[in-house]
Amino acid sequence: MSQTRKIRGINLVYDDLKPELSSASTPPILFIHGQPFNRSMWKYQVDVLKDTYRLIIPDLRGYGESEVPNADMVLLDELALDMAELLDELDVEDVIVAGLSMGGQIALEFYKLFPERVKGLILADTDSRAEDEEGYTRRLMLSKKLVDDGMKKFTADRIHHFISAYSMENKPEVVQHLTEMMENTNAKGSSIVQRGRAERKDLTYCLDSIDVPTLIVVGEHDEFTPVSTAEFLHENILDSALAIIEKAGHIPNMEQTDQFNEVLLKFLKEEF
Repeated sequence: MSQTRKIRGINLVYDDLKPELSSASTPPILFIHGQPFNRSMWKYQVDVLKDTYRLIIPDLRGYGESEVPNADMVLLDELALDMAELLDELDVEDVIVAGLSMGGQIALEFYKLFPERVKGLILADTDSRAEDEEGYTRRLMLSKKLVDDGMKKFTADRIHHFISAYSMENKPEVVQHLTEMMENTNAKGSSIVQRGRAERKDLTYCLDSIDVPTLIVVGEHDEFTPVSTAEFLHENILDSALAIIEKAGHIPNMEQTDQFNEVLLKFLKEEF
């Protein structure tokens, strides 16, 4: 059952799933969703983890059931601060942070700000680098288009870039779920975070300081953060593990759930 807390002036909705039997030495897992999605994207992992791990799964401000802030822009470090205050409210000190796409960027921001609170990282289909000039301009244009054209047009025009051709043809339930998430995302909420993503800083300098178990996952056919980007993270994070999910695009946890969960469970069992 979802819960709501006032976090840094915004009503944030989240799930806090606690197993009946869990090891006190195992940190909770904080799952951070991507853009323009919501916390339901992680439902494919909940069933295999909920009996063993505490799972904290929020809707970011502006997304899902959480409140849309009255702002022109939301920076990624602000979203990381939201995560820290939510954990404070829940009396949780240490976590394994898992993030996909934008969620992975927020996970890195969280590590930069609170390295002592991070016991492990799961970085899926994400990048540590800032936008180049072309990407910066493209994000600002997208921010405007989301409001001008609406989320249904954005979804119709762009959904095929988020998942692989295989998933588009063979995973109708995933396409339906993805469509619902994207179409139902608040256009303003998505727009102001897109502006913040355009302004994000390059966090590559932080990578060689990461000294916690780190899993890097990427879809074989990811258009936005391809395998080469995951390899870049892997090369720069000491002792990290890299997994490439076959027949998946940008959202492998939804597209190839069994593959993704197998990799995830192996990492968690070996490291924690």
